[in-house]
Amino acid sequence: MKTFISEIKENENVDSFFLVREKSSGLTKTGNAYLKLKLGDRSGEIEGRIWTSVEIFAQSFEKDDFVHVKGKAVSFQDRLQVNITQIERRGEEGIELSDFFPKTERDMDEMLKSLVEIGQQVKNPHLAQLLRLLWEDSCFLERFKIAPASKWIHHNYLGGLLEHTLSLTQLVLKNAHHYKGLSLDLLLTGSILHDLGKVDELSYRRSLDYSDEGRLLGHIILGLERIEYKILQLPDFPKDLATLVKHLILSHHGQDIWGSPKKPMTLEAVMLHYLDDMDAKINGIQQFLKDQLPEGSKWSTYHRMFEQSFYVPTLWEQLEPHDKIEKKELEEIE
Repeated sequence: MKTFISEIKENENVDSFFLVREKSSGLTKTGNAYLKLKLGDRSGEIEGRIWTSVEIFAQSFEKDDFVHVKGKAVSFQDRLQVNITQIERRGEEGIELSDFFPKTERDMDEMLKSLVEIGQQVKNPHLAQLLRLLWEDSCFLERFKIAPASKWIHHNYLGGLLEHTLSLTQLVLKNAHHYKGLSLDLLLTGSILHDLGKVDELSYRRSLDYSDEGRLLGHIILGLERIEYKILQLPDFPKDLATLVKHLILSHHGQDIWGSPKKPMTLEAVMLHYLDDMDAKINGIQQFLKDQLPEGSKWSTYHRMFEQSFYVPTLWEQLEPHDKIEKKELEEIE
């Protein structure tokens, strides 16, 4: 049974699996070599030190390896660290990725089911067939289901891409009928497909980072390639319709400085961009506030991307969030 870093107490023995996030060597004041590690799991990070058999252990594992660690937790300069007596590299067999990376609080299978059901509302036969090809690609869906949506800006946890995609399709359903002249079929298809390239852009089997493809091409191009490949399997797919779908993918970031080679030039593309941007920003701020709102304070720490702090009202008896109100109403009904 895994012991999480947040559960480790001073003077306790440690016997568990961790991910090596950093590895470096050093010398003590007496000139003896040691290894300095940063070990991680979904609950946090802790430093580890190897003082004996340093040369042997140094060759037995690398950064981004899963390792089985035995040792003792001690306090050094008011911080916990693990003095490691044994460390062994482990493969992925028997490793649960969700133990080492934060993941969505929602059920991934249920979210995927909801996304498929929304996709089934698409009436245009060509778009419906395109989505059907996606649902039938079981290998890709397994990767899509668990992938994060970004490295750090928003939905940066396992299942985050699926959560963001579902949220965007739900926002489309809520907003598309508010305006005349918009194609719900095109919007739903675009919202489902817009971030497919992130499955290949991000590497999350070890540390959460960009893949070589992700750095060189980016998720917009990677997603476009995947969609073009699917469309090629549909010989009767209208060229003009394919162009509109691809424009949604290329323009959904809004402008070139944000990664889009084209600005939104259709009503559907404009709506998709702004709803996508809103969903990403709201989630990103919510995640930020979880960690960066000091206890007892109404103000967060400084957010570098937004170049500001955020204010969180405490008058919830007057300004209660809608989700708490809905929960209370359900409890009263029951």
